[in-house]
Amino acid sequence: MKPLNLLSAVSALGLIAGLAGVSNAQDLRKDATTATKAANQKLLSELPFANKSDFENAQRGFIAPLPPGTIKGQSGSTIWDPQQYAFVKLDAAAPDTVNPSLWRQAQLINLSGLFKVADGIYQIRNLDLSNMTIIEGREGITIVDPLVSAETAKVGLDLYYANRERKPIKAVIYTHSHVDHYGGVRGVVDEGDVTSGKTKIYAPVGFLEAAVSENVMAGTAMSRRASYMYGNLLPPDAKGQVGAGLGTTTSAGTVTLIPPTDIISKTGEKKVIDGLTYEFLMAPGSEAPAEMLWYIEEMKAICAAEDATHTLHNTYSLRGAKIRDPLAWSKYLNDVLAMWGDKAEVMFAQHHWPSFNNAEVVKLLKNQRDLYRYINDETLRMVNRGMTMREIAEAFKMPDSLANIWANRGYYGSIYHNVAATYVFYLGWFTGNPATLHELPPVEASKNYVEFMGGSAAVLEKAKQSFDKGDYRWVAQVVNHVVFADPGNKQARELEADALEQLGYQSESGPWRNFYLTGAKELREGVTKLPTTQTASPDTVRAMTPEMFFDYLSVRVNRTKAANAVMTMNMDLGGSGGKYLIELENGVLNHTQDRQSDKADATVTLTRDTLNKIILQETKLADAVGAGAVKVSGNQAKLDELVSYLDNFELWFDVATP
Repeated sequence: MKPLNLLSAVSALGLIAGLAGVSNAQDLRKDATTATKAANQKLLSELPFANKSDFENAQRGFIAPLPPGTIKGQSGSTIWDPQQYAFVKLDAAAPDTVNPSLWRQAQLINLSGLFKVADGIYQIRNLDLSNMTIIEGREGITIVDPLVSAETAKVGLDLYYANRERKPIKAVIYTHSHVDHYGGVRGVVDEGDVTSGKTKIYAPVGFLEAAVSENVMAGTAMSRRASYMYGNLLPPDAKGQVGAGLGTTTSAGTVTLIPPTDIISKTGEKKVIDGLTYEFLMAPGSEAPAEMLWYIEEMKAICAAEDATHTLHNTYSLRGAKIRDPLAWSKYLNDVLAMWGDKAEVMFAQHHWPSFNNAEVVKLLKNQRDLYRYINDETLRMVNRGMTMREIAEAFKMPDSLANIWANRGYYGSIYHNVAATYVFYLGWFTGNPATLHELPPVEASKNYVEFMGGSAAVLEKAKQSFDKGDYRWVAQVVNHVVFADPGNKQARELEADALEQLGYQSESGPWRNFYLTGAKELREGVTKLPTTQTASPDTVRAMTPEMFFDYLSVRVNRTKAANAVMTMNMDLGGSGGKYLIELENGVLNHTQDRQSDKADATVTLTRDTLNKIILQETKLADAVGAGAVKVSGNQAKLDELVSYLDNFELWFDVATP
């Protein structure tokens, strides 16, 4: 029997963290062209580069640098290298191969270490994709968002203790359900202290379900696309990865999860945590399915979670995710202003640097509020004029009063893909033009396009002329048809790679740059396979409900093989796990809780702990049956048959090629 490899390559956030750009191949990357240099130079005159206030704020309160040593895992693999972006010098002009606005953001993000935000509030920055915030209370400390990995979180806490009084951890707060805001929890907290009540863990309502399930169903595809989005296959240098806009990159350590003990469920709810009064504001469906912001009354401090940072965020993630609601996002920020805007003296978020004094706090909140509202409202105005998704995204223009605010620039999200996502959020993918209703799939359409255009040689000759003119968007679009029609055409692959590379060099968005440059790398070198972080960790698996498990099992059913299969099976997971009736018919696997059938083909009895070991591939199903950990009564062949219908998902599928 094959093992139930249920969570292969599934990622809680979709983040891939490997050995970036490790390759012995010849460096095939090109220099910036004259057109790229001109495009980047033009931006220098359009944006207020003379304004250095962000640099002052990002360095304010500096206490100590990050430890210089590389953080290693038990196997010797690199988890975090604090020197990997040392080429991003604070006083250096942008290289020709990097958009100068993105370079400025990278300089700011690389201001690393332990910082004092305000009396009693401290942050560890650039020890992972996110910040870890430490709040000093009456008797101990509260840790907010303990990074991606247990290893980086521990180093961060050690850095804090090396510079501040060692106090017990009274609480942990998860601001929201993305892995970079909870994954390192076991690096700072012992679960026994949580179980005993010594340490409480607070989270927004829906946190656990969202943290476990958000990327499970499409996890393999999301993880593969995340390897593009975060540039983990690229070397960190001026022609490769310079950061993700939201942070530099993700750590590659142990992802953990301790379930919350206390759930915050409504706006206006107050909790006294270690002697400090927290007032919460719920923001579901903004940057995450479960998210909350709060105000600490005694400190006059707002925690903005990830809803008001120093970038235009994603209302749609290029790794693939459900589209977020920009209108709701805007309204949450308006609520922050209404509730706390007249009294807050500092605002910190779980990425980037704080805003100091009331005027700066209100200014950032208003600019970010209006940014997301403008995206929502202007997209809908153009929709109601009959414009389609691509037309709107291309024509959309942000007013200078918003566009020239550094915190509103598209370092992580972008105006183009957020506007396109807003169109889809309201209207879906169909433009209304019936000619686009049932288009041919990419390979078949590409073969027809190339034939209509006179063949590959003619397309490439014209595309080379467009490349020489600096029209890289068109080159990438048209030559992609040649690549999909004739994947072995080396000249086409190289020309498209050259065009994508220049688009990457010009991109202000970190994820856009990483997508373009990773696509160029794949076209030139083929699919790169590198180690990935195991975000489908034991903690994540243990947190899955049986319903999530059975839903994902149904996703994996090969419906061609199972089209005519009919079977019923009783599943008994013991007293704490519950009983379920599993029914396979019409190529789908349905489950019903608290139901068993006396006509079932088989009854399978196992503990939830055994199920976890099978999911994590710590044991094989056949071995568990042989050892008696899984008991099968009835027709065991039916269980074997069910397993035979399950697909395994290969992570390293082609993206830039068919």
